[in-house]
Amino acid sequence: MRITIVVAALLWGGAATVAAQDHQVINPPGASVGLPFSSAVRVGKMLFLSGQIGNTPGTRQLADTGIAGQTKQAFENIKTVLAAAGSSLERVVKCTVFLLDIKDYAAMNAVYATYFPKDPPARSTVAGSGLALGARVEIECIATVGS
Repeated sequence: MRITIVVAALLWGGAATVAAQDHQVINPPGASVGLPFSSAVRVGKMLFLSGQIGNTPGTRQLADTGIAGQTKQAFENIKTVLAAAGSSLERVVKCTVFLLDIKDYAAMNAVYATYFPKDPPARSTVAGSGLALGARVEIECIATVGS
């Protein structure tokens, strides 16, 4: 019981510290045009990216109709957001991949692997019944920033 109280107190104190930290909104030029969310938010040395789909930067138009092309464009969009925040793919620690159809898993994974050829981040992949703008894939990431 005492350990639980101590752990809860430490977690509560840590949450207050994080909440008290300033957060910085990251929106590269042309990103999130007219949408009610930020491309990324930095809190301390952690960077939380909104999901990226395979749209042409600055537009709501998908760059490709296939899963491979959309996955590639989603990663190019992720790289742009990471760079604007002072980070990179090498600093990504967790990704979540949302697929329109789980049958696209292997094709998405083949492209995904080219962006993380060594020591890939932790990842979850889920399939649903629809994604924004008719996309076949959406990828969100958590990364670190700074030294």
